[in-house]
Amino acid sequence: MKVLIVGSGGREHAIATSVAKSPRVDKIYCAPGNAGIGQIAECVPIGAMEFDKLVAFAKEKAIDFTIIGMDDPLVGGVVDAFEAEGLKVFGPRKNAAILEGSKAFSKDLMKKYNIPTAAYENFDDADKALAYLETAKMPIVLKADGLALGKGVLICNTLEEAKAGVKEIMLDKKFGTAGNNMVIEEFMTGREVSVLSFVDGKTIKIMSSAQDHKRAKDGDQGLNTGGMGTFSPSPFYTAEVDEFCKKYVYQATVDAMAAEGRPFKGVIFFGLMLTEEGPKVLEYNARFGDPEAQVVLPRMKNDIIDVMEACVDGTLDQIDLQFEDNAAVCVVLASDGYPVAYDKGLPISGLEEFEGKDGYYCFHAGTALKDGKIVTNGGRVLGVTAKGEDLKKARANAYAATEWVKFDNKYMRHDIGKAIDEA
Repeated sequence: MKVLIVGSGGREHAIATSVAKSPRVDKIYCAPGNAGIGQIAECVPIGAMEFDKLVAFAKEKAIDFTIIGMDDPLVGGVVDAFEAEGLKVFGPRKNAAILEGSKAFSKDLMKKYNIPTAAYENFDDADKALAYLETAKMPIVLKADGLALGKGVLICNTLEEAKAGVKEIMLDKKFGTAGNNMVIEEFMTGREVSVLSFVDGKTIKIMSSAQDHKRAKDGDQGLNTGGMGTFSPSPFYTAEVDEFCKKYVYQATVDAMAAEGRPFKGVIFFGLMLTEEGPKVLEYNARFGDPEAQVVLPRMKNDIIDVMEACVDGTLDQIDLQFEDNAAVCVVLASDGYPVAYDKGLPISGLEEFEGKDGYYCFHAGTALKDGKIVTNGGRVLGVTAKGEDLKKARANAYAATEWVKFDNKYMRHDIGKAIDEA
């Protein structure tokens, strides 16, 4: 088979690494890819939003299967563009990717189908949002309705902060058109857990749980980022939580989308908050998380192509999805100054240390090839992932492996997986 992967981050590198293990695959392309992906796939200079070029490339190269990694193209309708040309593609159509593309849509869906989530109101008018805040209980959460690179959520502790947040999202358009509409929702407390799942429109199969660290600095200080590290499985995702979510969240979401005439095929990422009243849905994503994919996929026993084809074909019920009985931790090596301003083009050394070491992975996120050398090319540069028989061993292995890699403005959090000690 020939496979095309669309995207350029650590998530796509993790997907490509899994695809490369499949005996069914003999050629992988990635558009646009990065320097790390380029070691196992042929990178082609086509942007993820250039649908016509992607489709033309897939036809020209007789691609058998395309995997969409990123949210923007999915929400924009890339799957529809491929399907219109009779091409086999993994991911939700535009009318299903709205599950991530619009926070207002997903909140209304949960309310309509009694899927547990935080109380909320939707707004398309800044003055009405500000008036609502006058009577609301603090702290409160503001969410830009559309896609904002995982950063369009503000937690406001005071009325002043909340008013400034409305201005930022709806008037100053800090997140662009994502802020044309906004969700204001109650602040929930508890443990956050991420659960990835494969879906074929009617059947859902749960992957392993994970937990992400969004803040830039140790102790959950600093600005929100795309994710500074993650671990899997979450010790807080107990058998009781799993049972509750299977009953009231997972299948309920798949059935709700089908009932709305928006059958979902691909990956649903459930962001859950484990509150005192039980698990509630924080958000949905319509694709693998980044960096969650980097700790979940290396632990999957199945051939990823078999599973993804079953999602497209509607035969997921025939797949026995299995994960290793171990753990994985990913520590993101970022450029100092991320997520605001940082230098690019700095040479990276030590990557060869990962070669031939079982259970250690270095997933490239923001890298490029320059004069034959791999250099930094983004805020999140690399995701160093290691497996271990339990979470503490995996964490020790991952942090040991971060020392193998050197670049000038290397920055990381030193407390990824701190919750492991609290379990």
